[in-house]
Amino acid sequence: METKTVSKAIIESLIANDVDTVFGIPGAHTYNLTNALHEAKNSIRFVHTRHEQGSAYMAYGYAKSSGKPGVFTVVPGPGILNAGAALCTAYGANAPVMCLTGNIMTHLMGQGRGQLHELPDQLATLRGLTKWSDRINHATEAPSKMATAFAHMTSGRQRPVAVEVPWDIFANAAVIEGAKVVQPSPPAIDPDQIADAVALLRQAKNPLIMVGGGALDAASEVLALAEKMQAPVVAHRSGKGIVSDKSPYSFNLIAGYEYWKTCDLLLGIGSRLELQFMRWKWQPKGLKIVRVDIDPTEMVRLKPDHGIVGDAALCSVALTEALGDHNPEKRREEFEGYRARSIKAMQVVQPQMSYLDAIRAALPEDGFFVEEVSQMGFTARFGFPVYKPRQYVTCGYQDNLGFGYNTALGVKVAHPDKTVVSVSGDGGFMFGAQELATAKQHNIAVVAIVFNNKAYGNVRRDQMNVFGGNVIGSDLENPDFVALAESYGIAAARVETAEALKESLDAFVALNKPALIEVDVETGSETPPWQFLHPAPHD
Repeated sequence: METKTVSKAIIESLIANDVDTVFGIPGAHTYNLTNALHEAKNSIRFVHTRHEQGSAYMAYGYAKSSGKPGVFTVVPGPGILNAGAALCTAYGANAPVMCLTGNIMTHLMGQGRGQLHELPDQLATLRGLTKWSDRINHATEAPSKMATAFAHMTSGRQRPVAVEVPWDIFANAAVIEGAKVVQPSPPAIDPDQIADAVALLRQAKNPLIMVGGGALDAASEVLALAEKMQAPVVAHRSGKGIVSDKSPYSFNLIAGYEYWKTCDLLLGIGSRLELQFMRWKWQPKGLKIVRVDIDPTEMVRLKPDHGIVGDAALCSVALTEALGDHNPEKRREEFEGYRARSIKAMQVVQPQMSYLDAIRAALPEDGFFVEEVSQMGFTARFGFPVYKPRQYVTCGYQDNLGFGYNTALGVKVAHPDKTVVSVSGDGGFMFGAQELATAKQHNIAVVAIVFNNKAYGNVRRDQMNVFGGNVIGSDLENPDFVALAESYGIAAARVETAEALKESLDAFVALNKPALIEVDVETGSETPPWQFLHPAPHD
C-alpha cells in the first residue's frame, strides 16, 4: 500500500496486465495521465497520432492482430465522438480495446454550463459503444475499476471498454493497493451439451463448419475436429486463416456456397453465421444446426438445434474426443475439387483478382493484410488466401469506410518484425491520410496501397445501375497521392498494372519503411463481386 494518484494507478494497471503501448493525443483534461505515461516511458510506449479516430483505430489494429489489449487515450467530448467509429468497429469485430478518457471537473458535471468538451452524459454515450464503461471518482476506486475493466474486456466475448476520469480526479491521490493482474478463465463446458451435439455430428453425411472471430485462438483444435468429421471449414472475414487456405479442409465462401446445397449439418464455432443466415438466405432441407459460442446470448439470438456455451478451442477438443471411433470416409480429393472450381470462378472479378494475386505473391506468408471497404477489400474476402489466424484484419460487420490504413499502423506496432500491407480505395484512404505523418514520425513501416478509381466506387455503381445514372456525391477530386506521401518524407510509387504493383511492393517490403503505392484504376472498370458475396438463392 502506498500513496498514488489515479493517473499512476491507471498506468500501473496497464503495465501489470502486459500493455506495452498506448495510442493517443494529449489534451488538457488528460495531462496528468499523459504525464504519468511519460514517467513510465521505459515500460510503456506512447504513440501519438494526428486524429482521435486514428488513435482508436490503431488500438483496434493492435488488438485484433495480436489478441492483446489495445489501449488508447483521447480527450472527452469531441475526442470521444471522433473515436466513436473505431469503438463501433471494436465492438462489432470483438476486439479487446480500452478507451481511457477524461471529463469535466467533478463539481461541474451535470450542470450544463458549457464547460470545455462537455457532453450532456458522456458516460451514457460510452456505454452505448462498449461492453462496459465506468467512471473513477476517487483514487481508492482506481485499482478495482481498472481490474474490472480488464475483466470485462478480456473475458467471455471480448469487446471494448472505457474508463472515464474527471479532470480533477486524475491527480487525486490516496493510499491504495497495488495493481491487480486479471486472468480470466473460460466457462466450464456442460458435458450434456457435448453429448447432444455429438449425437447429431455422428449422423451427418455432409457437415460444414463455419468459423468466425470467436475461433481465432482455436486454429489447431478446429482443424483436428474438421479432420475427424471430414468436414470443410468456411470463413467469411474474421475467421479467415483459422484453417490455412493451403489446407484441403479450407473453403472460401464460393466453395462453401456450392457445398451448402447438399449440407445436412452446420457447425458454427465462434461465428454469428452471417453467411448462412444473412447472405445465402436459404437452408437445405432437413439441415441441423449446432453452435459453439462463448456468448450465451448467441443461443437466444439465433437458436440452434443444439448449443454449446464455451471457449472455441476447449469445446472443439471436447467434441473431437467425444466423437471417439467416428471414422467417416476421407474426402480430401472431393474437397480439392470444390476448392479448384471456386478459384476458377472468382477469376471473372477483374481487375481486382489480378491485383490481389500480385499482393499475395509479394506479401510474405507471415505478413498481415488489412482490408478496407473498397472494391479490393470486398473481393479479398473470398479472393485473398490467408495462412494463419489474425493475418487478415477486417472491420467486421460495421464495414466502416476509412478504418484500413489507421488500423494497419496499429497492426505494425504490434508486429514490428512482420510485413503489413493496407489496401484502400481513394475515398477510404482520405479519411485517415493525415496519419502518414504518424507513420513517418514513429517509423511505422506499413505499405499503403491506394486503388484510385476517383470515386466512392460502390456508391457510384449503384447510382449508375439502380438510379438511372443519377450520380451525386460519389465522384472525387483527389490529391496526387504519390506527391502527398513524398511531402511527408515517405517513399511512394504509382503503377497501372498488376505486374508493376508486385514489383513496387517487393521493393517496399525490402525497404522496411513507411511507403505508399498508388494504383490508377479506370472509374467504373471493376467487376462487381456481389454474385459471390450475395449469391442468388438456390432453386
